[in-house]
Amino acid sequence: MKKKVPLVSVVIPIHNAQKYLTQAIDSITSQTLKDFELILVNDASTDRTAQILNNYKKRDKRIRVVNNKNNLQMAKSLNLAINLAKSDLIARMDQDDISLPNRLKTQYEFMKENPKVAIVGNDIIIIDENGKTTGKRTYPTSSKDLKAILFRYSAFAHPTVMFRKSIFQEVGEYDSKRHPCEDIDLWFRLGKRYKFASIPDFLFKYRISLSSGSHQNLKKTEIIGLKIKIEAIKNYGYRPVFYDIIYNLLQFATLWLMPFDTRIRLYNTLRGRNLI
Repeated sequence: MKKKVPLVSVVIPIHNAQKYLTQAIDSITSQTLKDFELILVNDASTDRTAQILNNYKKRDKRIRVVNNKNNLQMAKSLNLAINLAKSDLIARMDQDDISLPNRLKTQYEFMKENPKVAIVGNDIIIIDENGKTTGKRTYPTSSKDLKAILFRYSAFAHPTVMFRKSIFQEVGEYDSKRHPCEDIDLWFRLGKRYKFASIPDFLFKYRISLSSGSHQNLKKTEIIGLKIKIEAIKNYGYRPVFYDIIYNLLQFATLWLMPFDTRIRLYNTLRGRNLI
């Protein structure tokens, strides 16, 4: 008998996540859309993560747990989970964020109604390490406008997206050599061939921590990001406008001249007010 395919496969890469993990998983298991599978990849955690995951697996048949023997980092863990996924619609999620109850239902219905869209995101509520709201961030909704901002910052908050597995595999999956900018690299490759979209609704609480992976070794991260942008120009035919060039020059100047914490707060303030 053929096994039933869930409407959505949710994938979460996890490493030493005991502090926020229950909040993240609970936000998925309490979604208004019930027909999903949740694939949790324990990336060689050394804290209580494995115990927490096993407890959830026993209680909910929709949950699948994969335990990596070695730490593979995000890109490889995501590729592993996505290749195991039963659904063609993949929903991303991170170990410390919160999906609001209607997130999966809203994104699923959008993707079914818009078959030419490869990937969809949504607006986000910014929270701090204590769960306090510190701001909001909106995104363009049209494919053209989303692609236009790629030379400045990500067209999507990575853990908010839902995309089509078949297209993801077609363009070559996440590139582990681009860590921690594997998402930006994927967006450029997807955008060369397919349409983007973003739902103008706050469906997600995105936790910003100064100790998070994306904020560690910021200079290395932004150098990798610059290389990805240069390759997008050379290999995919993208063309930055004059404002993009000025933005990137200022970005690198502040990287070397401005204290780390001040720079992060300035970016979040300007981005939250749509001033950049």
